[in-house]
Amino acid sequence: MSSAKDSDPALGYLTRKETEVKLPRPTRVKNKTPAPIQITAEQILREARERQEAEIRPPKQKITDSAELSDYRLRKRKEFEDLIRRVRWNKSVWVKYAKWEESQKDFNRARSVWERALDVDYRDHTMWLKYADVEMKNKFINHARNVWDRAITLLPRVDQLWYKYIHMEEMLGNVAGARQIFERWMTWEPDTQAWLSYIKFELRYNEIGRARGIFERFVNCQPKVNAWIRFAKFEMKNGEIGKARSVYERAVDKLADDEEAESLFVAFAEFEERCKETERARFLYKYALDHIPKGRAEDLYRKFVAFEKQYGDKVGIEDAIVGKRRFQYEDEVRKNPLNYDSWFDYIRLEENVGNKDRIREVYERAIANVPPAEEKRYWQRYIYLWINYALYEELDAQDVERTRDVYRECLNLIPHKQFSFAKVWLLAAQFEIRQLNLKGARSILGQAIGKAPKDKIFKKYIEIELQLGNIDRCRKLYEKYLEWSPENCYAWSKYAELERSLSETDRARAIFELAIAQPALDMPELLWKAYIDFEISEGEFEKTRRLYERLLERTKHLKVWISFAKFEASAMLEEQDLELPQDEAQESLLKQQLHCLQNARRVFESAINYFRTSAPDLKEERAMLLEEWLSLESSLGELGDVSLVRVKQPKKLKKRRLIDTDDGPAGYEEYIDYIFPEETQAPNMKILEAAYKWKKQKTSTDQD
Repeated sequence: MSSAKDSDPALGYLTRKETEVKLPRPTRVKNKTPAPIQITAEQILREARERQEAEIRPPKQKITDSAELSDYRLRKRKEFEDLIRRVRWNKSVWVKYAKWEESQKDFNRARSVWERALDVDYRDHTMWLKYADVEMKNKFINHARNVWDRAITLLPRVDQLWYKYIHMEEMLGNVAGARQIFERWMTWEPDTQAWLSYIKFELRYNEIGRARGIFERFVNCQPKVNAWIRFAKFEMKNGEIGKARSVYERAVDKLADDEEAESLFVAFAEFEERCKETERARFLYKYALDHIPKGRAEDLYRKFVAFEKQYGDKVGIEDAIVGKRRFQYEDEVRKNPLNYDSWFDYIRLEENVGNKDRIREVYERAIANVPPAEEKRYWQRYIYLWINYALYEELDAQDVERTRDVYRECLNLIPHKQFSFAKVWLLAAQFEIRQLNLKGARSILGQAIGKAPKDKIFKKYIEIELQLGNIDRCRKLYEKYLEWSPENCYAWSKYAELERSLSETDRARAIFELAIAQPALDMPELLWKAYIDFEISEGEFEKTRRLYERLLERTKHLKVWISFAKFEASAMLEEQDLELPQDEAQESLLKQQLHCLQNARRVFESAINYFRTSAPDLKEERAMLLEEWLSLESSLGELGDVSLVRVKQPKKLKKRRLIDTDDGPAGYEEYIDYIFPEETQAPNMKILEAAYKWKKQKTSTDQD
């Protein structure tokens, strides 16, 4: 039964067990230590090569008679023909077949094979080359010519066929035939190398005239800069300086606007330099720099600078260096026309040179690059191009009308609804004033106030009218100023100062009253200070005192209390009797000082009471107030009473407190704490207050 299961019909009478390949059992390595003698990879390879068996090669067949040779050839041809029928498009099979026929010296059959191969694909120029090489190698010249003629007729754009054909004719000494082949080739207008090969061919046989004629046809066929330069160098090499210059001149006439014109001008200038024609070379360099775009004239500038350093004077060298720097700036502004710093550098360079037309041209090109967005940050550098342009026209060019036009165009260009530039308005107005055109200056400043009012414009306009003595205009301007910006404390103060300078005290006071009545002010402390200083300067102490009181109703700032107290300490009575004797006058003065001191003490007391009751957390301000009071008492000498203040002085304690941040506690910081005398009794007061509350609570509980 087991044998029936193991049997397989495909194996016949053999069982699976009998057909299994038994692999050797893997040996277990008992000793894994390295062997005392190590075998290298090189040794293993060498032993394998020595034990390799010899290669089995087919036996060599020796042909002894013509019958065997015929059989061999017949058999070999049959193999090649069978192979060709299978892989007709395989070119290597055709080549092997043709070369075998060649080895059998049966050239007719070889030609037949080559022809059949060309019928398969005549566009493969390598087949033509190998076919012609076979004919040439076996010295069948006419056959080779026939092959070459057919090849260049069918494939005229393959340069290698023409070169091989010409080389064969030249090796055979058939110069006329080679020339004729060149002429046939040139009718196809090949590339530059073909023309140069034809010219070298003629020069090898010293045919200068023919070579010149070929150059003429070459530059007409391919009118490129390199072709003309080669033509001119050819004439120069043959000593024909006049003809070489003529070639360069013709090239400049035809290719002055070409993209590669730079190399043509450089070659022409170097030619003149070699001919010792320095002025001609300089003229060529300058002409080229004026006509070639700056982006393509890098090599030209470098050559010109080197030329001027060698042959030029100081002025010429400076011009060359300026030209090189001009090229660099042109390259920068071409890459990024919105880089206004490059335009500033370029303009500064042209202004140093001093050519007005070129300076104006650069300015016009620079201001034509308007910023793409109507945002002031993009215009802040750009606007200085206009300002510099206007200043140049006014100061350097001294052209008044052009200056006025520049300012006008600039102001028309700025989008005043989005933003404006007060500097431009003011510069335009100041320019008109310098031209004694006061009406024009007022018109410009009026437009500025109407289109884009700004603090600078109002201030400058008022300053101009004040210098001219037009007070009514100044008042109107201040009114416009305050209508536009009623919260501007500076404008209110200056308006009142103007009225006071005109001895219009009531008007000045009315202006101050209007100012402090405004609902919003940008710097109210300066306005109140100006109002108070005004009343003090007028000797109105009562009004000043009322002003301080009104100010304290609005703010209880430490500086206000100190200023009020100092005012009271320094204020004198309004009327002094000058007819009193000296003793009575001194007594009256002493009374006045005591009265002022009492008023100052009263202010200090009020301030301290406020900080103690209404703002107990402002301990540092309260301490500073006491220091000011102590300083005042000390400065009065015998009149002062320092003991009044010292009993109220606090004690300073250095304490630490925890610093809280979003991430949690971040450590401790030291600070100064102040403990005032009344706070030392605070613990006892707190205990009494707690007892009173407890007693009151207990009484109410008993009653319930």
